[in-house]
Amino acid sequence: MRLLLVSDTHVPLRAKRLPEELLQEVGRADVVIHAGDWVDVATLDLLEDRARRLIGVYGNNDGPGLRARLPEVARAELGGLRFGVVHETGPARGRQARCAALHPDLDVLVFGHSHIPWDTRAGGLRLLNPGSPTDRRRQPYCTYLTCEVADGAIGEVVLHRLPRR
Repeated sequence: MRLLLVSDTHVPLRAKRLPEELLQEVGRADVVIHAGDWVDVATLDLLEDRARRLIGVYGNNDGPGLRARLPEVARAELGGLRFGVVHETGPARGRQARCAALHPDLDVLVFGHSHIPWDTRAGGLRLLNPGSPTDRRRQPYCTYLTCEVADGAIGEVVLHRLPRR
């Protein structure tokens, strides 16, 4: 099962639209996971229309229209792994221990908010942040993640760097 992980799209505030490369990945993915800060309901509609399956949560910049359609926390079993999705996990310092304590029933936690790609482990919990495909902030590139999951294992997690606009 191929997963596309994305967060902090901030359309239309940080970009007029999602990058074409990312939209092509949506078509290749079995599941698209969005960890919040969509900003625009139209972006949710677009991904719902194009994705085979979409799992998403709202973020701190998402208004009532998105909050009415998305949960704050999402959970799903994918490829035999227990996934959770949230937008915020708090400060980077202590993140691994804090998330492991808050989510002992998960194998993978996908989060956003910082716009900083993140791939670490906290005991049995894998923590993944795809960064942002539209707002690199202090990062050198806009980014997203892909990975394969099957038989209770996650394959290589690939960080994709988008060309500068």
